[in-house]
Amino acid sequence: MSTQAIETRLFINGEFVQSIKGKRFPVTNPSNGEHVADVSEADQDDVDKAVQAASAAFPAWENTDRTFTAFTRSKILLKLADLVEANVPEFARLEALSMGRPVATYDDAIIATFIIRYAASAVHQISGKTSIQSPGTFSMSLKQPYGVTGAIIPWNRVNGLPVIMLATKASYCLAAGNTLVLKSSEKAPLTSCLFAKLTTEAGLPGGVFNLVHGFGLPCGNAIAARPNIRKISFTGSPGTGKLIARAAAESNFKNVTLELGGKNPIVVFDDADLDKAAKAAVTSGFFNAGQLCMASSRVLLQDTIKDQFMEAYLAHVDELASKQGDPLHAETLLGPQADEAQWSNITSIIDKGKKAGLNFVRGADQRPSPRNGCFINPAVVLEPSQDEPIVRNEVFGPVTAVNSFSTAEQALEMMNNSEYGLYASVFTKDVARALKFSKRVESGVVAINRTSPLLAFDLPFGGYKMSGSGREFGSEGLETWLETKTVIFDGPA
Repeated sequence: MSTQAIETRLFINGEFVQSIKGKRFPVTNPSNGEHVADVSEADQDDVDKAVQAASAAFPAWENTDRTFTAFTRSKILLKLADLVEANVPEFARLEALSMGRPVATYDDAIIATFIIRYAASAVHQISGKTSIQSPGTFSMSLKQPYGVTGAIIPWNRVNGLPVIMLATKASYCLAAGNTLVLKSSEKAPLTSCLFAKLTTEAGLPGGVFNLVHGFGLPCGNAIAARPNIRKISFTGSPGTGKLIARAAAESNFKNVTLELGGKNPIVVFDDADLDKAAKAAVTSGFFNAGQLCMASSRVLLQDTIKDQFMEAYLAHVDELASKQGDPLHAETLLGPQADEAQWSNITSIIDKGKKAGLNFVRGADQRPSPRNGCFINPAVVLEPSQDEPIVRNEVFGPVTAVNSFSTAEQALEMMNNSEYGLYASVFTKDVARALKFSKRVESGVVAINRTSPLLAFDLPFGGYKMSGSGREFGSEGLETWLETKTVIFDGPA
């Protein structure tokens, strides 16, 4: 399938349509600057149209009129997973063209099928509780969908590129009986278009899933501020997350789930398997060219193994850098940044670090311009101050900071010395130490002798502190899309 064959219009009420004003925006290949496609751009009027379609579709999808049972919803989602699986090569190609994701490392659509199938099975687990504790009454709780909901997905990898976040938000939302208006990322909308096409083939009724493309203003803001959208799930930056939360509060206090990134530590103790830890740290820190909210961008080493670890770590960094190139080539393992704006932001951070006198042991030599592709060489900073912006702030690129520590308490303090708390990793053979860190590290996910992008998709994922609120995946991920109602029943006298 060529890029010309994939739809780039909005998907509303089960049909692909042009935006009302007919505006379009370009998608460019970040590896070579070539034009890939022009995509329909939505504004508030298009969002209103999508919300109307979702509102009309909700009663039947929720089963208010007994049209779609939970079994029917599950069957459609399972069919959708099969279709996504059958189209894995095309998902991979579209992400390579629009995002620069190497096809050699692409497993996102396969992971998406796991997520959709889990959501399909979770449909049958939606239930409330009963109580006979109040004298003379029979009480129970019900789990019910919100109704029309909204979602905004990013272009980067959360544990995947857009298709994983798309599959997560859509499948859990629809499994719970809601209808959805979803905004794709303006940087990477093509896989969302393919996903929308597959929902129709799977038998999803018109209006249940609606897709709009566009920018934060006005499109994203219109979703967050729309009064009859009762819940929104957003993945992106903390700054945008604050705007989403504010718009949600000022409109109708809609329920908000936020996943807002991280500055994730990986700690390596002197009893760890050092080569395993070094490989894991490089994979996590530079996966998807560092454009990963779970990236292990802070590497903390026990001082007794610092030199030995760094030798292995830098060797793996160099090996990865040697495989940077065209994401469509099978041998490429490191692609470009998502676009020129992302390239400029990251190279500016590196330049500021160099001017501040930071010790770049890799990556001080960067390309002077993105004209031949938005590529950035992996950068490693050795022993920066814990107050340096490159340590405190999420760079969202192939930049890691390496520091050393002496004691376990010092390591724990350094791990928690961040406003973020999304993913943390500990490499040690000491089980007692591993359990202690699992409890005391301020992070939504703690991995022992493994690191990101590994996740358990049947368990909740989300962050502490500025990394967000709410959870995705697993049973808690389904609960996010449901409201709880208590019913107190006093039978006939």
